[in-house]
Amino acid sequence: MAVNYNEESLKKHAEWRGKIETKVRVPVGSREELSLAYTPGVAEPCRKISENVDLSFELTRRWNTVPVITDGTAVLGLGDIGPEAGMPVMEGKCALFKAFADVDAFPLCIRSKDTEEIIKTIKLLAGSFGGVNLEDISAPRCFEIEQRLKKELDIPVFHDDQHGTAIVSAAALLNALRVTGKKMEDVKVAMNGAGAAGIAIAKFLVAFGVKDVIICDSKGIICKGDPRLNASKQEIAEMTNKERVTGGLAEAMKGADVFVGVSAPNCVTQEMVKSMNADPIVFTCANPIPEIHPDEAKAAGAAVVGTGSSQYNNQINNVLVFPGLFRGALDVRATDISMGMMMAASRAIASVVSDEEISKDYILPYAWDKRAHDAVAKAVAEEARKEGLAKL
Repeated sequence: MAVNYNEESLKKHAEWRGKIETKVRVPVGSREELSLAYTPGVAEPCRKISENVDLSFELTRRWNTVPVITDGTAVLGLGDIGPEAGMPVMEGKCALFKAFADVDAFPLCIRSKDTEEIIKTIKLLAGSFGGVNLEDISAPRCFEIEQRLKKELDIPVFHDDQHGTAIVSAAALLNALRVTGKKMEDVKVAMNGAGAAGIAIAKFLVAFGVKDVIICDSKGIICKGDPRLNASKQEIAEMTNKERVTGGLAEAMKGADVFVGVSAPNCVTQEMVKSMNADPIVFTCANPIPEIHPDEAKAAGAAVVGTGSSQYNNQINNVLVFPGLFRGALDVRATDISMGMMMAASRAIASVVSDEEISKDYILPYAWDKRAHDAVAKAVAEEARKEGLAKL
């Protein structure tokens, strides 16, 4: 009998009453212990930090602490459900940070949809943290919030819905190409979904060397010069669809080698998959229902199929990214998370799957595979040092 995860999860959440809690790291059970951990002894580290703020990374837990921040406007495919309703997701993310990379993460759900107010709130709190993870903030506001914070803060800022999705998608593609024998620079990629994830994936694949990307939104193919496009879509139009193809998703997928969907359920047909080049790679990441069922995509000729769901093989899951990425960034006290660091993370995830292990049904390590998180942390730290973004 199939498990009803919605019902079972609701029961468990009522039982757990929260997925994270604080833990005391020092003894406070005697006069001497209390005097060292708190007053009067605590005054001296306070004085030292007031003289040199960087010591907050050495004398407090700041060096290992990250907030998972949302306004609740784009939660897990549920949409704008509000900050309180987003808490179960943020708590879950914090639990994964700790379980997979020993990063202390805390949910911060902001009661505002105002871009300036959100930016100001995060800036005011930034002195308590070693990095910032943005989560489930709707597009296009999420782009400005992240870009501004990256410029105005001296700690790494990462919007997981954009870059986490892009990193793991690129890792999946690297290994799918190993299976099919195709090369990144030779493939044509068709995409559906031009929100935060879709635009980030398109930019990332171009950085990885893909020369031909066509991306669709709900109105059809995005093309340079289209007056309906907002600023973020205008930017992506400049670097994609070089041949100025017009039409809808069917036209975008015709002759493509790769399809990446971060959009809506059941929007891809078998005929669309059949219109792609031989041995196509199909990533259908809409949740909980994919753009096309994996079995249908395979029946239509797809050589490798990945989804966003744990129900099927090749789950393309951000969990492979953010714990190790922040572990690596925090370990070297990185001031930013660069494109190079993110590309290093993709390559690290892909490298965990050996030549002996890789197959059409196994292109990514499982989310709980410690090898993946360790590999990402190491690669990100090394790249930060190489680029001069590390303080340690």
